[in-house]
Amino acid sequence: MSSIVSLSDLWHEFKRSRVGLAGLAILTFLIVLSIIALSITSAERLRSWNDPAAWTLYPRNAMPAWVNLFSSVRLAEHTILNNPQVMVDNSSNIKQVKHAYNLTYMYDTMPTDIIIAYKVRYQGSSLMQVSITRPDGNTIEYARVSLPSNATEQVYESILFSTDKAVQDSIVNYLSKYKFPIDKSETVTAVFSSYDKRDVLKGNYTLTLTFFLFNASDDVIDSKVVLGGRVYGLLGTDELRRDLSIGIVWGAPLALFIGISVASISVIIGMIYGIVSGYKGGRIDEGMMRLNDVVYALPALPLLILLAVSVGRSILLIVAYLIIFGWVGIAKVSRSIALQIKSLAYIEAAELMGQSSIKIITKHIFPQLLPYAFASIAISVPGAIITEAGLSFLGLGDPTMPTWGQMLHDANLYGAAARGLWWWIIPPGIMIALTGLAFVLIGNALDAIVNPRMKRV
Repeated sequence: MSSIVSLSDLWHEFKRSRVGLAGLAILTFLIVLSIIALSITSAERLRSWNDPAAWTLYPRNAMPAWVNLFSSVRLAEHTILNNPQVMVDNSSNIKQVKHAYNLTYMYDTMPTDIIIAYKVRYQGSSLMQVSITRPDGNTIEYARVSLPSNATEQVYESILFSTDKAVQDSIVNYLSKYKFPIDKSETVTAVFSSYDKRDVLKGNYTLTLTFFLFNASDDVIDSKVVLGGRVYGLLGTDELRRDLSIGIVWGAPLALFIGISVASISVIIGMIYGIVSGYKGGRIDEGMMRLNDVVYALPALPLLILLAVSVGRSILLIVAYLIIFGWVGIAKVSRSIALQIKSLAYIEAAELMGQSSIKIITKHIFPQLLPYAFASIAISVPGAIITEAGLSFLGLGDPTMPTWGQMLHDANLYGAAARGLWWWIIPPGIMIALTGLAFVLIGNALDAIVNPRMKRV
């Protein structure tokens, strides 16, 4: 590096680089995605990423919903209804609470399941009746369920699946008058079939939950109706029913945190180390560089694996591991630049004026290396992100965090590639590549400015 570039000159030159601006545009997109993740998706949802109970109402291995735009057959979309029309009847001794759900079904395939989740506060006994009114005007008594008797007032929460015996018995009994042959496992088909043509009956459906309560204080706290489908959401779901769009969105701030924090801290440590070594010279320089060579020669990946297995693999520990091996290269370059700056006249003048070594380093040398520092940070970020993704893919990342590398690890664990679950593999891979590309473009543009030996972009 034969000349020093100021920060103002750096920004002025950077704005003229198309490659740098392209990288900045990609980085802006990732920052916006991170803001969306932090503002819309709750931290509780993030903590429940590996909790199977939190994803019970979601489909397993559902494709993204937009595949219907490119298919001649509209696959049933997984639908979660949670805003019912509530009606309360207190005209008799038995309190009736009805939750009615209206649905327009226009898909070419049957739903995979009908799931009813409900939460009731009551004392004594209670009864729930489920009925479904079809587009042809027929009303099916879908199920009749007696809730457990409670001596004291309690909150009871449960889920009714289409495979439950109460549903199967009710459906078979209803269809007996239509002479519609059906296996007990085909309750959903019976609800959504036209009995004459045996195909999907499209139109408006009304599903009504009627709760019979025997005390004035009894009440229905909540209910949900889920129609299982083969497609769901923007990016589909995985084997554990998790919404992959949440993982992709949350992966952005995690990737930026890992990449930027590792790169920034590593560059700062390496710069300070190299500047002190180059400025002090002599035995201090010799000793510091030999230590640098020792760390540089260490096999990083085996040691990272050893640390992750023996010490821990939380996200903060992984950042610390990467910093341990990330500063050595920066230190060598910073030392060579410090040696050049050290020989300049104004450094010799500062020494003659009696300024301390710390003041000379912090006031005269370190600020001159800031443009190089920004370029080094940008270039170092992709390596940190890819290394973390590699560790996560090997099963050595933080399992509680939905990083893109962890998503690829889970996909590999459940054989997503062999099973054709492309929506589980391609999006996290694209996001890793896109994030790396952003910082590579920015880093190359900055390096072309601060390094006069390179051709400017």
